[in-house]
Amino acid sequence: MASLSYDLTLAGLSVGSAAALTGIGLIVTHRATGVLNFAHGAVAMLCAYVLRQLTVEWHWPLPLAASVTLLLLAPGIGLLLDRAVFRPLAVLGGDPARTLVASIGVFVLLVGGAALLWGPGARDDAPELVPAEPWAQLGAAVALAAAVGALTRWTRFGGELRAVVDNRRLAVLSGIDADRVAAAGWAFGSFTAGLTGVLLAPYVRLDPYGMPLLVMEVVAVAVVAGMRSLPIAVAAALCLGVAQSQLTRLHPGGLPEQLLQTAGANLFVIALLVAALFLPGIGSKDALPRTATARVPTPPGAWTVAAVLFLIPLGFAGSDLTTAVQVPALAVILLSLVVVTGRGGQISLGQAAYAGLGALFTALLTAGRFPGLPELPHLPALAVAVLLVAPLGLLTGWPAISRHGLALALATFAVGVGVSRFVFTQPYATSGLTLGRPAGFTSDRTYYVLELALLTASLLLVVALRRGRTGRALAAMRDHEAGAAAAGVPVPALKLTAFVTGAALAALGGGMLAMGQRAFDSGAYDPVRGLLWFAAIIVLGSDSVLGALTAAALLVGLDAGTRGGSAAALIGLLAILTGRFPGGPYEALRAATRHFIRTPRLTPAGMRARESVRSAPAVPQPPNRRKGTWRFLRARHSGSDDRAHTNGPHRGDGEHADTPAAPHPKRAPREGGTLNAQHLTLTYDGFTALHDVSLSVPPGHVTAIVGPNGAGKSTLFHCLAGTLRPVSGRITLGTRDITTLPAHARTRAGMARTFQQLAVFPSLTIAENVQVGADRNRRRTAVTQALRLLDLMTLHTHPATDLSTGTLRRTELARALAGDPHTLLLDEPAAGLDAAEVAALATLLRALAADGMALLVVEHDLDLVAGLADTVHVMAAGRIVTSGPADQVLEEAH
Repeated sequence: MASLSYDLTLAGLSVGSAAALTGIGLIVTHRATGVLNFAHGAVAMLCAYVLRQLTVEWHWPLPLAASVTLLLLAPGIGLLLDRAVFRPLAVLGGDPARTLVASIGVFVLLVGGAALLWGPGARDDAPELVPAEPWAQLGAAVALAAAVGALTRWTRFGGELRAVVDNRRLAVLSGIDADRVAAAGWAFGSFTAGLTGVLLAPYVRLDPYGMPLLVMEVVAVAVVAGMRSLPIAVAAALCLGVAQSQLTRLHPGGLPEQLLQTAGANLFVIALLVAALFLPGIGSKDALPRTATARVPTPPGAWTVAAVLFLIPLGFAGSDLTTAVQVPALAVILLSLVVVTGRGGQISLGQAAYAGLGALFTALLTAGRFPGLPELPHLPALAVAVLLVAPLGLLTGWPAISRHGLALALATFAVGVGVSRFVFTQPYATSGLTLGRPAGFTSDRTYYVLELALLTASLLLVVALRRGRTGRALAAMRDHEAGAAAAGVPVPALKLTAFVTGAALAALGGGMLAMGQRAFDSGAYDPVRGLLWFAAIIVLGSDSVLGALTAAALLVGLDAGTRGGSAAALIGLLAILTGRFPGGPYEALRAATRHFIRTPRLTPAGMRARESVRSAPAVPQPPNRRKGTWRFLRARHSGSDDRAHTNGPHRGDGEHADTPAAPHPKRAPREGGTLNAQHLTLTYDGFTALHDVSLSVPPGHVTAIVGPNGAGKSTLFHCLAGTLRPVSGRITLGTRDITTLPAHARTRAGMARTFQQLAVFPSLTIAENVQVGADRNRRRTAVTQALRLLDLMTLHTHPATDLSTGTLRRTELARALAGDPHTLLLDEPAAGLDAAEVAALATLLRALAADGMALLVVEHDLDLVAGLADTVHVMAAGRIVTSGPADQVLEEAH
């Protein structure tokens, strides 16, 4: 027994050492570049294939082949990735979402390339670089961790590395060569990937799909270490490896033994699930790179062409028609990504799991093997499978509520890997399953007609989701999540809706695909397929229904017409371009053809006409209107009652904000009550940002908060707006306690806010931006009134991008006012505005207060505050140090 335990411990140390090497490489790459390298496993696979090619096929000596592979090829791959892919992204700002798409593109490209070169089959003759005993591997892992730790802690390069990680741009300004640091990180990370691959290859089946996934499963050790601590990563890897080996000793018998063996064989997957779903995530940005900031209209006739192309296979026969049967099913699966990723803006790498569950549940239901349900005909079974899988979308929708960017990518990837390992590959779930086609649709041609009908229904559903109120809300959430919540969009519920709908569509497509193939094939739904589908939908138009149809036809057609792996290689290359060019492959194509397109030039007659127009006298402008100012507010935003503004002189649009405010008769306060903050305290990691802060924002008044940077103004503002929650104290709106109310619920309670950094939705028009704010009150005239109030009618069809700061500020304010709030919170509303625009803003805000609205303004422009505010609170060090009338407080401050 002792000998068995010792042998199992040695085997566990061997596995743990390989996992530790992977963790070390991922952590070093992430610390040097900020990139979570999803291509790490693919690099390991490629190096293992190259070493086998050199030794088995070309008969090189093993030491020479290993030296070339590990010391030249592996670091060279890292340097190539840095120079050609990720360094240009770092120059563009290093957006984590864009680097994620690029790393997935590299993964897919290398997997596809390996399948093209060496075929998709597995190899079991990889050379053994070191003996089977784990000591050499363990020594390599510990030595590498110690060397990296010493290098980062006690050398100048380590200090530069930490500086680049903390702030790349500041490090560059300090004279640090950030490119050299990143290149070293990529070279070392690729070296560890190659070492992991050549060490694992003799003991696992070497194939283009399985080995990269096996390596990426152990990313859990890096996540457990917070992508920073090498000792924790090494310790976690060794512990998991030993525990996985020791679990094989337990044989309780029956179902518990099956479950225990499954858990023991997939302990790293369990660790990945726990780490991705429950430990603090890495990364915070969630925006996905889009092929355009504004919607591109569908070319005329595109739908007609698509319909004709999808009808053409009805004239096929034989193997061509059998292959074409896969296209509509895959298109439905990709439509699920249009909903989740394209319209909702959520990273989802686990859609293959839902497609596979749809296929599996359909097969189980038709066979009468689904627990608690009778045997069903094929079409009812498919419908029930969709209904059963849809709620499982919460598995990825729930993490999306609190996780973004890389953390969400890991969580959805972990769910996909977990479902694949614990369901699809288990004999107790899939052994002996057969699946036919519905009665009356057994031939390829009739089944293709059925698929077209289901695809059409799915298209109508997706198009309906992308239009109207739900479509605007999804687009707003994708473009600016905090701005959408401030406009009253219930972001958490909307995320869950997107993931549940996506799971249902993926299940429908997966069931269609399985019936088309007349079998449940677990390999068709493995996590690598999920990465490929995600990359395909990103590069061919994530928010485009036609893009999903094109991607399905491309993926099936390329692999059927050429060697397997062609589609993956092409999609991987396009995904890299999507990261390299902010506008995606379309921008790359334009850049490549720019020199071949002639710029139109005027003829001599045209030049003379242009000069005559330029020399014509200018049209005189009204003397009291300045460029960029806004029309004056009318009562209740409708222009129907001007009596409130006729009892005395008022300030013109062009007057500066520091002139004395004209008196406005106060209307009765709007319903909703006074916003009160009582004894608010908030701390960050032991630092007190707010300490016992109390204030009131009464209706019909303008309340201002001023103070130096770091005084706590923004923290207090976010507590009032609902984006931060104080650790003590309470916030009330009238008699209602709203301390724990989220931002979107406060908006629906009658509050509205603007942002210091612009929070508009660039993929929507200005009118649609305003409509998002008006959707919660359902007043038909709200949008028109807000657009007229802010002088935006002439631009209402223009996308909310490539416009002046003043215009976008007006758009954001119009969206806030379209919900008819009784309390308005404004964070640095004058930022980026010129003097005339500031004056117009002051005029508008005074009129809103005169109309009975409660206003809270956080502002650095003391001249604006002096001419606008009724009450001023001065903050310093997280406290309100003085409060009172504006003239008195600001005079004391000066």
